[in-house]
Amino acid sequence: MATNIGMMDSAYFVGRSEILSWINSTLHLNLSKVEEACTGAVHCQLMDAVHPGMVPMHKVNFDAKSEYEMIQNYKVLQDVFNKLKVTKHIEVNKLIKGRPLDNLEFMQWMKRYCDCANGGQMNNYNALERREACKGGKELSKKSAASQPSTKSSASVPKQGTSHNGRRADAAHANAANQSVKAVRPSSSGGRSGCSDAERTMFEQQITELKLSIDSLEKERDFYFAKLRDIEILCQTPDIEKLPVVGAMKRILYAAEDDASVVAEAQAMMSEQEQGVELSLSTDEGRRNSDSQKRKSIINVDVDAAASNTLSPRQRLSEISDVHCSGSPLVTY
Repeated sequence: MATNIGMMDSAYFVGRSEILSWINSTLHLNLSKVEEACTGAVHCQLMDAVHPGMVPMHKVNFDAKSEYEMIQNYKVLQDVFNKLKVTKHIEVNKLIKGRPLDNLEFMQWMKRYCDCANGGQMNNYNALERREACKGGKELSKKSAASQPSTKSSASVPKQGTSHNGRRADAAHANAANQSVKAVRPSSSGGRSGCSDAERTMFEQQITELKLSIDSLEKERDFYFAKLRDIEILCQTPDIEKLPVVGAMKRILYAAEDDASVVAEAQAMMSEQEQGVELSLSTDEGRRNSDSQKRKSIINVDVDAAASNTLSPRQRLSEISDVHCSGSPLVTY
């Protein structure tokens, strides 16, 4: 079970397009961005698809707009994780902000978990029926159905009307199809707008190459994002979080895209810190020198006093007599 997978695991190299197609096909949704799932409701239904009956879908809110409502969805998800003994940490404060990279990372983990759990078998799961028990689930299903391609909606319209209206709709649809065929045939026969099999094959090869390049670029982007994420986690370590180097690194990591002076500001932060360290070192060195001089003077005085105390009485008398003799003008030789 993929409960704890490393940042360099292949799960974090899955692109956005693959993640979105997997969500939309599994839950019959029409998401255009991964961060649209930041409310937590999509994650809850994915867990319900993998573990049917484990998620209380009546507590899930697909219409969540405020952070408080989103947090309630993540509480439901956390309860499910606790029941299943899944040790994955949910960074709710980052996910509810709707940041693309954080939501992509968590959804990549969700895909790996769903693929590993029960062999990824979710064929019999009725997403629309299960979503009806959620708040805002019916409205979301209607919006998703309305945004489907027009071919499906046009095919479902004749069934809803009467037989007479259905015949008219079928006839109108057949006439429109015949007109489109007639409009296409002259252009293809004329050779102006039509393309040969060789050109079509060339275009298909170009499309394939573009898709491969997009996938490789997405993998490379996700790889470097994982590296930056590791650096961010390291900078948040309490032991080194307040160091000036870590502050400069955070300044570069959290800078806006159009901020061109971020490197200069980080270097200025480092230089200011170095100047402060040099000033403090010089001040400490001056204090040490003054303290050493004071100690030397005190030691000299103490040595002189000790030396005078250690003299014998005869030596003291001789010194005193020498002083008197040298200082008296009445000394005779």
